[in-house]
Amino acid sequence: MEWIVYANSSAFAGKVEKLLYQNEDIYSLFLGILNQIQEGRYEDYFLATLEEDGEVAAACLMTPPHPLQLIVFRELPDIEKEIARRLLISGIVVDAVVGDQETAHRFAKAWIAKAGGEIRILMHQGLYRADSVNTRLEKSPGTWRVANKRDAPLLEEWILLFEQETGITMSTPAEAARKIDSFIEQKEVYVWEVDNEVVSCMKKSRPSKHGITVSFVFTPMKHRRKGYARTLVAEVTEELLGEYDFVMLYTDLKNPTSNKIYKEIGFEQIATPVHLKIDEKISE
Repeated sequence: MEWIVYANSSAFAGKVEKLLYQNEDIYSLFLGILNQIQEGRYEDYFLATLEEDGEVAAACLMTPPHPLQLIVFRELPDIEKEIARRLLISGIVVDAVVGDQETAHRFAKAWIAKAGGEIRILMHQGLYRADSVNTRLEKSPGTWRVANKRDAPLLEEWILLFEQETGITMSTPAEAARKIDSFIEQKEVYVWEVDNEVVSCMKKSRPSKHGITVSFVFTPMKHRRKGYARTLVAEVTEELLGEYDFVMLYTDLKNPTSNKIYKEIGFEQIATPVHLKIDEKISE
């Protein structure tokens, strides 16, 4: 098997995009981040393929400090072990991996067998797709709009609370401010407003040829259980479906409320990826 590391994201895309677009919805996260790398939104990234007989068998993408994304296109014997070995030789540090349940677990086990550590499940995820929105959905009072700079201080607070609740990442206040500034500049964030008060938010991200992803769906405690997030996601999803064929989102499968809400809107679960953390083993 041939291991190829790419400094040029366009060359990498030329190798893997055809395979990724065969399952554009399943691989929407990988495609979306790859597109953002090509747009220059990430300065630090790692891209590699493992090939067999001149064909791509697996693809790796990582934008530190975010987890490794690993896709295996051809189920070759011990392919995850080989990828772990090659990454270690390349000096790449992997402390988390996102992907298909079996692939991610096989890789993580191969990694700790060589580098040590312990595997921790950070999140069992539900990957959902919507091609249409339930038009019979009861809607909450209020209206949605694209967020602007006046919303930044509130959204900075909310993204820190969102990260705390999900446990996926933890930004500093300065990092949160930079993220929100970028989201607002890109016109990616939407808010739900009731009587001139912003009560909920969401964002769009990672567009591909035919789809786009919904994320950062958040309502503060005092405004929950009023249907604001459900209505916001439903209305913005309907708007996005005017431009894209489908809309994607990820959920925490341990949160039955959010999974129920998205199904009510019209999202259907199509996969169950996993986010694994690889912790260093602390010696006693």
